[in-house]
Parts: sequence; structure tokens; C-alpha cells
Amino acid sequence: MPKFLHSPFRFLLLFSCLAFQSAPAGQQAASLTATNPQESFDTGTKTDYTAGTVALATGTWTLTDAVLGNTEADRKNGAQSVRLQQNGKLTMEFFVPNGASTINVQHAIYGTDASSSWELWAQAQSCNCNKWTKVGNTVFTTSSTLQATAFTVNIAGNVKFEIRKTSGGPSRLNIDDFAVTDFGVVQPSIDNDHLALGNPSGAVTDVSYPGNYLMVKPQYKLSYNRDQGKPNWVSWHLDASDRGTAPRVDVFGPDPTLPEGWYQVQATSYSGSGFDRGHNCPSADRTSSPEDNAATFFMTNMMPQAPGNNQGPWADLEEYSRSFLPSATNPAGNSEVYIICGSYGVGGTGSNGGVTNTLDQGRITVPNRTWKVIVVIPIGDNDVARISASTRVIAVDMPNTQSLNTNWGTHRTTVDAIEASTGYDLLSALPIEVQTAIESKVDTGPTN
Repeated sequence: MPKFLHSPFRFLLLFSCLAFQSAPAGQQAASLTATNPQESFDTGTKTDYTAGTVALATGTWTLTDAVLGNTEADRKNGAQSVRLQQNGKLTMEFFVPNGASTINVQHAIYGTDASSSWELWAQAQSCNCNKWTKVGNTVFTTSSTLQATAFTVNIAGNVKFEIRKTSGGPSRLNIDDFAVTDFGVVQPSIDNDHLALGNPSGAVTDVSYPGNYLMVKPQYKLSYNRDQGKPNWVSWHLDASDRGTAPRVDVFGPDPTLPEGWYQVQATSYSGSGFDRGHNCPSADRTSSPEDNAATFFMTNMMPQAPGNNQGPWADLEEYSRSFLPSATNPAGNSEVYIICGSYGVGGTGSNGGVTNTLDQGRITVPNRTWKVIVVIPIGDNDVARISASTRVIAVDMPNTQSLNTNWGTHRTTVDAIEASTGYDLLSALPIEVQTAIESKVDTGPTN
């Protein structure tokens, strides 16, 4: 499963086959447990960057291109924190005995250094392999104040972890307060959150990342790409409460919540192009109030879509996704759905003919493909916990052209295939065994 970019605040361990290794003598017992769940890095001494081990409160750790820093420029909650440079690593030399539900890490840039990126990796103990597997998305540290990042792990049994600085270069990174929650500890219930299933690209609301800028609206959440003038993806929850009698507002317009100085795509930016202003989150999914419907007409929710795609199989699939909801005309509906969609590639063929790469003097990229993932679950609470290996997941990937098969079912694919094409990490908040089961299957259910 290919993964992408920055970290939000919750991530899942992304691997389909855990790697395992027998523990050398003396490495099994660790004190990172329910009674001592955090390594503060306040004990021990290491003042040079050459690789070496250090005994800390929880056990032995190896620091590579890293020191235990206690200067004024080191960001820390206690006496000291780990400072990594270049491609530094911080590695447990012991296995956490009670598994891990979540990992929380504090991080900040050192002094006035530039931003750094880093990743969390895991290795579980079992099958005599020596393989590390990445947990969640790459984290981008941009603040000189300690920030918390949480990773959802959900690994039973003995497991150890490693932090890898991936940005290289002279900029240094502080890591502090590495905390483990034991496997099996119940996590808070998550219901009707537009990103309950994960943040596909690790988008953040930070102008330093204009290609992956997180925008949060009551009606949906999205990753906006300033230089492409369209969203990378849009994610939303849909249930019967989102559907009402509000009419289609049809007020296409610029999004005033974009950062100051960013170009705002206009309602007229697609005029004469041969491409529709294609909704990601559809107008008909938000008819409970005029305000909710109007929010779907921001141009940040639009992508240049060939009319044959937008008004054909794409529209039919939108309508089908609403058929799962209970309504006066569909009393048998008993489900709610999570939907993630977007586009990728460059160059589509609209009603004017020929391949078009950009619109609006190059400010808007015309995608080559449009994709969507729909997760259907029975109505209930704690949505993530109710998704299993048997949950119906519909994934489609359509060419952005006029001449495509009008039956949306012919465009079905796997979530894994969409991840491979986009580099995103879809459904990352689900347990790994559920991801493995549902992301590899092509849906074969009915199409109407």
C-alpha cells in the first residue's frame, strides 16, 4: 500500500504482513507498559552524533546521528530531548510487551532550524524476520514549539519502534515524550466525522504546504492544491440527516476561506473550456439546508470534469450512493456511507475535443482520471469499530473523457489500485487486518 506526505493527528499502522524477529537475550523485558507508558528521554547521556546505545528509563535505545540535547535551543518538556540531524534514527532495542494501540510523540524543530520530516516504523516479534514497516504518514515538523502527533497502531503482542528523520540536511529535529497505549485499550468513539476513516494525504492547515492544504468545513473536508486550482481529494460522511428539501442553490463561486494571497478560482474560470465544474462532494448530498447546499458550490470543491464523465457514470454513482440511506421513498434503506473522491494525472478530453492540460491561463490542472471510494455501513455508533472485512467498499477509477463506458460498474477497481495511482493512504484509520481485506477486493455488488 503506497503512502503519502504529511501527518495529521491519527494514523494507522500500514502493513499487510507484520515483520517479526526473536528478541535477543535481555531485550524482552521493557518498562514501557501501562504503569510506565512514556519515555521522557530525561535520563542517560549522549553528546555526540556517532551511533551508540544509551540506557534510558524504559530500556536501551540506539541513537544514530542523534544526541540527547539539553541546550536552550532543544525543545523539551523536561531536562532533555532527542535531537536528530541528517538522516538520524531513534531505535528501541527492546520489545514493548503489551502491544500497542496508539503511539504519541512530541516533536519540534531545533532552535531556528528549518522544517524537518520524519516517520514512525514498527517491528513485531514473531516469525524470525528482520523487517520494519512504516506506521501512518510522513510527519512534517514546522513549529519550534513541541507539537503532539498520534499514530493508531493496533498491534497485539511484542513490538518495538523506530523514528527516522527523512528530510536529511543540516536542519535538526527534537523528539520528546514517546508514549505507548497498550493494545486493547478502547479508543474514543468516532461518529460522523468526515475524516473518521483517515486523512489520505496527511493534509495540514499550514500555508507552508500549498499542495496539500487541509480545509475543514461543516459539510466536508478536503486537501486543496493551490497550484492545481482544485482539490486533491474531498472526504465526507453521508446519512439521512444530510438530505432534506433545500433546493439546489447553484451559486458557484470562489472560496473566501483560502489563505490570503492565494489565487481564487472563479465561477467563470471553466467558461468555454468544454469541462464541467464537477462537484467532488455533490450538491444532492447536502440538501438539509440552503447553507449546506451552498457550501458544495465553492470552487475549492470543483474539478474540471468531462461532461461525459460528470453527467454520465459519475452522476449515476452519486445517485446510487444515496440509495443506501433511509428516506420516505426508500424506507428499506438502513445504512450510512463514507465517501472519499478526487482526481489525478494531467490531461482530460472535454466536449471541445482534444486533450486539455490546464484551464484559466494555467491556474487549474485538468485531471486525467477521477476516482471515488464509498464505504457502506449500517446505521449506528462508533463508525470505525463497525467496519469489518465484510463491509461493502466500492472503489472506482474513471477516465476523464467524453467517450467512456456509461455503466459505472465497469470502472470498479480496488482501493489498493487507487492508492498505487495517487500515492494516498486511504482508510488508514481502520485496523490493518480490515484494511488488508477490504482494500484488495473489487466490488461485485449491484449497481442500481
